[in-house]
Amino acid sequence: MAERGKRTVRDLRRGNRAALLRHLYFEGPLSRQELGRDTGLSAGSISNVVGELIADGMVEEAGAVESDGGRPRILLQVAAGHGYVVGVDVGETRVRVELFDLALTERSSADLPLSDSGHDVDHVVRLALEGIETVVREAGIDDSEVLGVGIGVPGIVEQGDNAPGAGDGIVVHGQTIGWDAVPLGRLLRAGTRLPLFIDNGAKTLGQAEMWFGAGRGSGNVVIALIGSGVGACVVTNGKPYHGASSSAGEWGHTTLRVGGRTCRCGSRGCLEAYVGAEALIGRWPSAPEGVSEETGLALLLAAGDTDPEAGALLAEAAEYLGAGIADLINLFNPHRIVIGGWAGLLLGPRLLPGVREVAAAYSLHHPCAQTSIELGRLGPDAVTVGAATLPLARFLDTGGERAVRIPPQEGHVGLDGVRNRIARAIR
Repeated sequence: MAERGKRTVRDLRRGNRAALLRHLYFEGPLSRQELGRDTGLSAGSISNVVGELIADGMVEEAGAVESDGGRPRILLQVAAGHGYVVGVDVGETRVRVELFDLALTERSSADLPLSDSGHDVDHVVRLALEGIETVVREAGIDDSEVLGVGIGVPGIVEQGDNAPGAGDGIVVHGQTIGWDAVPLGRLLRAGTRLPLFIDNGAKTLGQAEMWFGAGRGSGNVVIALIGSGVGACVVTNGKPYHGASSSAGEWGHTTLRVGGRTCRCGSRGCLEAYVGAEALIGRWPSAPEGVSEETGLALLLAAGDTDPEAGALLAEAAEYLGAGIADLINLFNPHRIVIGGWAGLLLGPRLLPGVREVAAAYSLHHPCAQTSIELGRLGPDAVTVGAATLPLARFLDTGGERAVRIPPQEGHVGLDGVRNRIARAIR
C-alpha cells in the first residue's frame, strides 16, 4: 500500500496524461516536440503518453508542418468526436440546453420556457431532464458517449461529498427564486444516469470567459453576469474563488445604498435593485406591459435619447454599476473586469463609457489604472457554454477518465416516472 501523500506510478501517469491533454486542448494543434518543450516532459514520456491517448481515441493527428532539415512534424489535437458534453442554463425565463462535441461546437439545442410555473422546482427539474433527453436524441448519439451534464443555476450551490459527477449531494440555495436548500442533484438523479455537475450560473459564465473569451490570458479577473439579477465570478490566480460555503460572488447583493430600494432577496439597497434588468424595467414609467424583459430593456435603451425618464434611469444605472465595479477593484485588484450576461451585453455599449468614468472616480487610483473594464465576448448564451465546461474540465484534469455513471438500477426511472420521484424527494 502506498504511503499517504506519496505519488504512485499511476498518479504520475495520470498527471502526465492530464498535462498533455489540457495543453493540447487549449494550445493545439502541436507537435510532439512542442509538447515536450512546453510541458518539460521527456521525449520518452511524450511518446508513451501520446501513444496511449491516440490508442484511447482522445488525440488524433491534425496534419504536418515542415521542420528545419528533417522530416515533417506531425501535429496533434484533441479528438472533438471522442465524446460530448451537455450544458444547461436554468435562466430567468427559460431552461436552455445545448449538446457540444469536445471542441465545444454545438450539435443540438433546446429552449424550454419556464412559463407561468416560474422556478417551481418540479417544473425546472422536468424541463432540464426533458431538454437533456431531447438534445442527446436529436444529436443522434447514444448517452454512453456523453461525458457529463453541467448545469448553471441561480443561487448558492453547496457541493456534496459524493464522487465528482454523482451529483446526489448537491444542494441549491436560491433566495431570489424561492429555493431553500433544494436537493437539485438528487432530484435530477431520479431521471438520468448521466454524470451531473452543478454550479452557480455566474461561475459557469466566468469559466467560459476565462477559457475562450475576454478573461483568457489573465489569472486575476472578475466576470460579472447582469441579467434580471446580478452576480459575479471572482477568479484569483486562475481559479474561481468559492469562499467557505460556495457563496462568494454574490456581488449583486452588496449594499450600495443604506435603506435603499427593496431587492428581490428581501434586503434593501442591493446593487441588483439598481442595475438588474427587472429593477430597471420596473422603475421605467413608460415600460410597456406584456413584453419580455429582453424586449423591455431594448425599448428602454432605444428611448434613452428621447425620453428624459429613460435617460435619467440609464445614467443612474451607469453610476451605480460604476460604483459597484469600483468596489471590485478595491477589494480584489483584478487585471480585468468583464461584463457579461444578456442584459450586461445589451446595456454595455451605451453605459460603458460612464461606468469607466465612475469606477475611476470611486476606486483607488493605482489599482484602477491596472484594471481594464470590458464586455464579454461569448454572447448571451455563455452560461450554457460555461456549464458544459464543468464535465469537460474534469475530463481534462483527470487525463481523460470518465466520471461516475450511475447504472440503470432501482432509482433510475427515466422521464416517465420522474414526477413521482421528485414529489417524494421534496417531501
